Amino acid sequence: MWSGDYSFLLRQLILKDFRIRYRNMSLGVFWSLVNPLVMMSVYTYVFTKIFTNPIPYFTVHLLSALISYNFFSYAWVASTTSLLDNVGFVKRIPIRREIIPIAAVLSNLTHLVIQLLLLVGFVYGSGLKVTGVWLWLPLVWGLELLFIIGLGLASSALFVIVRDTRYVVESVIVVLFWIVPVIYSFDMVPVEFRNLYQYNPLAALILATHQVVIGGHAPSTVLLTKLTGVSFASLFAGLGVFRLFERRFYEYL
Repeated sequence: MWSGDYSFLLRQLILKDFRIRYRNMSLGVFWSLVNPLVMMSVYTYVFTKIFTNPIPYFTVHLLSALISYNFFSYAWVASTTSLLDNVGFVKRIPIRREIIPIAAVLSNLTHLVIQLLLLVGFVYGSGLKVTGVWLWLPLVWGLELLFIIGLGLASSALFVIVRDTRYVVESVIVVLFWIVPVIYSFDMVPVEFRNLYQYNPLAALILATHQVVIGGHAPSTVLLTKLTGVSFASLFAGLGVFRLFERRFYEYL
């Protein structure tokens, strides 16, 4: 999509976001492990000690879902505010402005990789194994990345025009926690809603991850087809919304 100077600029924007986030922090990037560990500990205690939970390998089920959810939420919020956070680039430098929210999404990949390494440790600790089936995860995450980039392009453009957009995004993220299989399994979803449920890309990502990590098999073809369709639809729709509002950026910045 881009080459030369744009590739360099994309790398610099990613590095800038990374440095700013962990500036003056003694533990730096390892803070990205704290949130999933704390949430996993609390939910594991509640749903294994207080409430009866029939989900096998619940700790791995929970952590893999939390990693997916956290990446989605952090990347979407970061991309939503990215144009205003980099207003100098938008106003003064003649660049393709789509690169800014895209860089905001990609800058969260470092945290994702670190948290996935944490997941590997819990997988082995639970008696499961990392097998060749895990090679499906880059494909699944790649599709999810396209979906988030599409959302980020649309919401970042809208946020320039309507500053309430960030609060809408944050509210949607809260609701999403309860309509994706984080603390419950897909088997608990009513049968009549399961087909529609899998069109939610975040739910599809978590389901596919569970199938690979816990089930030990490739994601179902139906699930991958739905995730692929919705992800590309999000990407093209996001580009369309971004270009529709881009001409008005100078009025609001």
